[in-house]
Amino acid sequence: MNLFEVIAAAFGIISVFLSTRQNVLAWPTSLINNAMYFVLFLEQRLFALMALQVCFGAIAVYGWYKWLFGGAAKSELKVSRIPLKLAALLTGIAAVATFAIWILLSHHTDDASPLIDAFFFAVSLVAQWMMARKYFECWPVWVGINCIAVPFFLLQHSYPTMAQYAVFLLLAIMGWRQWGKEVRGVARD
Repeated sequence: MNLFEVIAAAFGIISVFLSTRQNVLAWPTSLINNAMYFVLFLEQRLFALMALQVCFGAIAVYGWYKWLFGGAAKSELKVSRIPLKLAALLTGIAAVATFAIWILLSHHTDDASPLIDAFFFAVSLVAQWMMARKYFECWPVWVGINCIAVPFFLLQHSYPTMAQYAVFLLLAIMGWRQWGKEVRGVARD
């Protein structure tokens, strides 16, 4: 078993757990996870997932700031519902980006799994941005991604990463419930 991958997965689990609790330390632990998985995905020739770690790093810095100062009068950002038009736009962006990245990876790289790699890149990037904005709907998107990631990494024999995504799935369900309580509470105000 690859100890580096185990440590990277542990940082990912810690980060997502902290996210479910809206703890701002989710973002620096995410940065460590992103740096480590950049290396792992490079070794596995999953180039879109590798590039995704760079984007996740940038979103981690953005999310760290938004969670601390993105609310009214530079206060802590609160969980909210995503506007329908924005949700539709992000869905379209994810679909077009998945297709475009798949074509790029298929024709210009020796990517091990170009379609799934493209899907993970596009949809995860959207979900992570939604999380940085504390949109409640990021969690059902993460549930869907994790349902695909668990068997994918099992078939890749990346067992620590597969276990990480299995825990992510449970944490995404937990986050969905936790953030849902806050959204319902905000709606009553």
